Amino acid sequence: MDNAVALVQAYLRVNGYFTVTEFPIVESGRSGIHRTATDIDVLAFRFPDAARLIPRRGRSSTQDVAVGEVDPALALTDGGADMLVGEVKEGKATLNRGATEPAVLRAALTRFGCCSYDHAETLATELVSRGAAQTQSGHRVRLVAFGSTHDQSVGRHCHVILLSQVISYLDEYLDRHWQTLRLSEFKEPGLAFIGMLKKARVSLYTSAQ
Repeated sequence: MDNAVALVQAYLRVNGYFTVTEFPIVESGRSGIHRTATDIDVLAFRFPDAARLIPRRGRSSTQDVAVGEVDPALALTDGGADMLVGEVKEGKATLNRGATEPAVLRAALTRFGCCSYDHAETLATELVSRGAAQTQSGHRVRLVAFGSTHDQSVGRHCHVILLSQVISYLDEYLDRHWQTLRLSEFKEPGLAFIGMLKKARVSLYTSAQ
């Protein structure tokens, strides 16, 4: 997993998404030979009421802490379930074959079970043309491009989130919840790196007083 994908995965997870990264798509050729055609950088799914719960030890839930905030940059406005098919670039945010080829999208949608195989073709076609679609189950599927700069040509076909926003949100998230998270051992590579920087800044600041 490269650094940009690791940061995006951490960002989506703190916003309540379950994620799969670098998902391979195997296709069948004309001669019957199978090969890995491409991979999708990140697939993510968020249930409507997703939150991070920090339970207080004991039976009572009165002192539990639930963190359900979501970055407005994700444009979650309808309160429904949300699936993202994401491409991550260190440079210009753009979509490659993994997010613009109907066959690849059909495979990803069917594997995740967000729609039936019979409906996957229609959904994939709509995603390619509009950048978003709604499944028969009622949840939304969207194409999202992450990158350092905004390619205006892809804006009509997908949602764009800059890596600067990803990093800023993770940094602010740790700041807001530092008293709770400061003793945590971060297992997410992206969050672990930013957490290490945060701990270093706190240590340097404390030692300078």
